[in-house]
Amino acid sequence: MTFCEQAWQRNLPLFNATVALPFNQALANGSLARDAFQHYMIQDAHYLVAFGRALAIAGGKADDAEGVVQFSQAAQEAVVTERLLHNSFMRAYDVTPAIFQRTPLSPACHHYCHFLQSTAWSRPYAVALAALLPCFWIYAEVGVELQKRSVPGNPYQGWIDTYGGEEFHAHVRAVRETVDAVAAQADAKTVTEMHQAYTDAARLEWMFWDSAYHMAVWPC
Repeated sequence: MTFCEQAWQRNLPLFNATVALPFNQALANGSLARDAFQHYMIQDAHYLVAFGRALAIAGGKADDAEGVVQFSQAAQEAVVTERLLHNSFMRAYDVTPAIFQRTPLSPACHHYCHFLQSTAWSRPYAVALAALLPCFWIYAEVGVELQKRSVPGNPYQGWIDTYGGEEFHAHVRAVRETVDAVAAQADAKTVTEMHQAYTDAARLEWMFWDSAYHMAVWPC
């Protein structure tokens, strides 16, 4: 199996647990509390800035021109294109720029952002890509699962369709192809480190959604 196939199978119980989280179940049936979705959007917008930085760093470490272009463009999309999407949802859910600016990163968001950025800066290109992959891939597959379970008239349908749609999935497939190609050239030690980085990020994906449901904040 390829690296991505192995990573998916190794972490399948974690993915299933992510889909089963109360946040995602409530998102699918339309019952998610409005303030929980607001909290999630704000944290996700904060996260996208850090994700974009990590992508840009990974692009700078790429060992071929294609990788530089691919992840530099992905960084731009994370910071610009997807932020525009967030802005439209934020307007719809009454999240003003002032509210966004004064809302700090939640503990889970803070942890995830720093994990990605520190991994991108300090680890080899292959390991950085493995850490970045779950945000692409798990989001896409959660989107598909939520589309299957979504109810008619779901107020969150637009959000679900964005990540469950073919355009996003095509982008994810391209990232997976690059990760597999890089892993195929890596030594056994690096591949082991890639698997650990993938699992760590997948766990943080779970934590991010769970934290959003509980609208977690710092204790003091």
